[in-house]
Amino acid sequence: MKLSKEEVKHIALLSRLSLTEEEVEMFQEQLSDILTFVEKLNELDTEGIDPKFQIIPAENVLREDIPGISFSYEKTFMNAPETDGKHFIVPKVVKK
Repeated sequence: MKLSKEEVKHIALLSRLSLTEEEVEMFQEQLSDILTFVEKLNELDTEGIDPKFQIIPAENVLREDIPGISFSYEKTFMNAPETDGKHFIVPKVVKK
């Protein structure tokens, strides 16, 4: 699929890009090549293939969530500017 210069300029406008005339010509060629490749993919016979098919099965790679104390309060608040020993004290950010 061959894109026109006007189409490339429109895509650039939607993307908030300002392109020189040389860049428009370069991207016209590159984007046209990409669309031609995608058109070739449309020629593949995908009848009977599950659209959610994955080659590698999905598996959870996270560790088991075991509750526990990671750091002591002293170590946690070591560099905090202000605490009450169990909480960080921060400036109020909500106005009434």
